[in-house]
Amino acid sequence: MASYRSKIRGLFETKRLRLQLGKSGKTVVFTNGCFDILHPGHARYLEEAAGLGDHLIVAVNSDNSVRSIKGPKRPILNEESRAELVASLQSVGTVVIFQEDTPLEVIKELLPDVLVKGADWPEEKIVGADVVRNSGGRVERIHFATGFSTTSIIEKVIERYGIKPA
Repeated sequence: MASYRSKIRGLFETKRLRLQLGKSGKTVVFTNGCFDILHPGHARYLEEAAGLGDHLIVAVNSDNSVRSIKGPKRPILNEESRAELVASLQSVGTVVIFQEDTPLEVIKELLPDVLVKGADWPEEKIVGADVVRNSGGRVERIHFATGFSTTSIIEKVIERYGIKPA
């Protein structure tokens, strides 16, 4: 049995896989995120996204990308660990790490059939939505499970263990 770590691929290999899947009539779904401290909200979101097609590709922000977006104290887990945890989920088909602040270049390369983001994103603000629609794909927004967030997990650890933030 192949290791779930084999789901982690570079962009070139992921693009080749995407083309093969398209030729065989499979619907490719794409989403992205930081996935820092993977929690049930992430797992439920990815499971729902996977249900919108045949193969889910998840683009994980690199460490530099996360720092640029969330600040110098993040990520908590490095990009390899975050990619491995995402890849370990049964619903995920492929994981690719991207360096930019947004996944636009990855979306342009892969041209997924379905682009998925959280329902907290207004559709006009979803990066790559126009690219996907213009290539014949669609954009879906999924509601997150309430009660889960990486920030709240970090805050809970600080509160419970009496650690004062710097």
